[in-house]
Amino acid sequence: MKKVLIVDDAAFMRLTIRNMLEKNGYEVVGEAENGQVAIAKYHALNPDIVTMDITMPEVDGLTALKAIRQINPQAQIVMMTAMGQQAMVKEAVVAGARGFIVKPFKEDTVLQALSKF
Repeated sequence: MKKVLIVDDAAFMRLTIRNMLEKNGYEVVGEAENGQVAIAKYHALNPDIVTMDITMPEVDGLTALKAIRQINPQAQIVMMTAMGQQAMVKEAVVAGARGFIVKPFKEDTVLQALSKF
């Protein structure tokens, strides 16, 4: 069972993703509401996959992505982006993001993106 860390500043989005993943055989080992918390939880929990929102307060998803990839260059991080964030998507790819999910998303889109890991 793959362990997942969910990172999003919106509590309802974290809950939606958690429910989606748990009913499909993933183990959600933690949640974070911003990039700063995500970096600490990644270090403590060592998840197999991270779902990372790009736009968050305090520390954004791109900064957290780069920090986590310094901790573990093999980290499997899938970025979750709103429509119209193409420049950030390109920057995240360069920084090592392994995939993207565009919001609003469907369950099968999320599962397909995470099934690669």
